[in-house]
Amino acid sequence: MAEAFFWIANFVFWYPLIMCVIWIGGALIFHFRIERKPPLPVTETPFVSILVPCYNEEENIKETITHLENLNYPHYEVIAINDGSSDKTASALCELAEEMDKLRVVDLKENSGKANALYLGLMASKGEYLVCVDADSILDPNALNYFVPHFTNPNVGERVGAVTGNPRVRNRNTLLSRIQLCEYSSIIGMIKRTQRILGKVMTVSGVVVAFRKRAVLDCGLWDRDAITEDIAITWKLQKRFWDVRYEPNALCWMLVPETLKGLWTQRVRWAQGGIEILLRHWNIFTDWRQRRLFPVYFEQLLSVTWSICWTILILYFLVTIAAGGELLLPIFWAGSYLTIICLIQFFIAIIMDRKYDKDLVKYYLWAIWYPVLYWYFNALVLVRAIPKALKRKKGKYAVWESPDRGLPL
Repeated sequence: MAEAFFWIANFVFWYPLIMCVIWIGGALIFHFRIERKPPLPVTETPFVSILVPCYNEEENIKETITHLENLNYPHYEVIAINDGSSDKTASALCELAEEMDKLRVVDLKENSGKANALYLGLMASKGEYLVCVDADSILDPNALNYFVPHFTNPNVGERVGAVTGNPRVRNRNTLLSRIQLCEYSSIIGMIKRTQRILGKVMTVSGVVVAFRKRAVLDCGLWDRDAITEDIAITWKLQKRFWDVRYEPNALCWMLVPETLKGLWTQRVRWAQGGIEILLRHWNIFTDWRQRRLFPVYFEQLLSVTWSICWTILILYFLVTIAAGGELLLPIFWAGSYLTIICLIQFFIAIIMDRKYDKDLVKYYLWAIWYPVLYWYFNALVLVRAIPKALKRKKGKYAVWESPDRGLPL
């Protein structure tokens, strides 16, 4: 038994260490080969449809839509889809529609989920290119000028099906929001950079992403029963051999949860969605043409396995302490090494991302809480998400609940 726990402890140590080195190396390659070059030039300005799915967003929707009125792009429309909100979101959108020529409103009487809202928004759209933005987020005025060239530049071709943007945290007054501010740069941003270098990504960002409408139609649209529609559509596009890109200059300023309950709910949903994708797309291994998705699949699977092993190890330590047994002290020293490499990763990522957020560096010291608290938190999140993913039945609308949008700014 002790030997089994020794091997588990080694996996718990070596997996994040190796992946951390891979993320740092991949992100640096992306930074020097792609990110430091001038952005793709705007050669065309085709009509773009901006889709904004809404559910109980009366406090934020006016700010979001108002900012969308003044983008530095000539040809676009805004389609807000009210997904059966129980608050005053519908009336707020109707008032905005009277003031804004670019805004159209789709008012659904029943909450059927974000994927269904995007599905119907696409049906109502006029543009060949879609930009999806969360209802609590503020899109950068120049974002469309960074998204569109990926689809229209003659040197790129027509293989690009989606371009994921760069979400930035705008509420940063609490410990949780500041940790997430560092996390989005150092974990999420680095992973997307590295996966882009490898050629396939795990998921586009649901907060801000652009699609070629033809590509979305080709892959069968969003899965309306998927708990995380952004992960699901990413895999469907890539299985149909559409290219998915990452554009760090396409910024969108979002709100993140600032309570443990809100963060727990959000992360369990994300983890559940990732596990559902593993269950839905295991058949990639029956088609050699999908081989470039194999590493992404295995990395996600190893991530789930690591969380299970981490939880087992913690329980083993607690039982050993209660029984008065001896602990494997080297494992605790190993945790210190992981903390150091994690902070190095955060530092490198923040230096790369300060181009997009000038105040980012001053929040670096808050990153120390990530390995201290977040590793435990994320491990428990995945353990909770596994039974939820296994029990959930396909075919039903994946409805959403009002998320934690943080404390009032």
